[in-house]
Amino acid sequence: MTDTNPPSRVRSLIELGCVVAFALISKLILDQYIWKFSGPVSLALTLVLFSVWMQRRGETWSAIGLRPLPGPKAKLLILPQALLVVVAILATGVLTGLAGDALGLWSVAEQPAGVAERWGDVRGNLPVYLLWVTLSWVSGGFAEEMFFRGVLITWAARVFGGKGAALVLAVLFAGFVFGYGHFYYQGLRGWVSTGMIGVALGVLYLVYKRNLWPLIIAHGLVDTLVFTAHYADLDM
Repeated sequence: MTDTNPPSRVRSLIELGCVVAFALISKLILDQYIWKFSGPVSLALTLVLFSVWMQRRGETWSAIGLRPLPGPKAKLLILPQALLVVVAILATGVLTGLAGDALGLWSVAEQPAGVAERWGDVRGNLPVYLLWVTLSWVSGGFAEEMFFRGVLITWAARVFGGKGAALVLAVLFAGFVFGYGHFYYQGLRGWVSTGMIGVALGVLYLVYKRNLWPLIIAHGLVDTLVFTAHYADLDM
């Protein structure tokens, strides 16, 4: 098939490559100094720079999902939509974990070593727990959904052609990068499980017509649940 708009797709590819490269490289640098918080900080820096770039280009976050909700009906739908996303996240995580265990890729009875190293001091420590819950909403809820769904899927879809199979490839690409972002402390299990969760979130992002709000709320809720379990020393 002939590319009908090669400059646009090439430009989108360069932009996508630059933003992903900046996010990964900045995180690798920050790993040397603030390992526990390198992900949230590098993501925040990436989004700040990307926001400035979007403004110069005349693009807005509302166009890719962070938009005002029109009318009471749209606002009332947010909660059931978010609850569906919560179910999707939990179900995908559990099923992927069990599938990997059945295939001998990992053991669901064993926690990745990096998880305890990164979050071990949450247990019974209220100030640390509250810090991570706050980051769950700021970084996990808002920043990760803005970047991995809003930015990566939108730009990857432009690179792949915009419709049909391009959207499938865009969701898979964003899920792959999302999973890789968790590899450094969760290992292969985290990469695969989180990647599959990223694919589920990407699908719902498109189903909800690129509305990020249900995903942001659900992501924040699930992360809060996880940290609450760590704080209370509950087995999840």
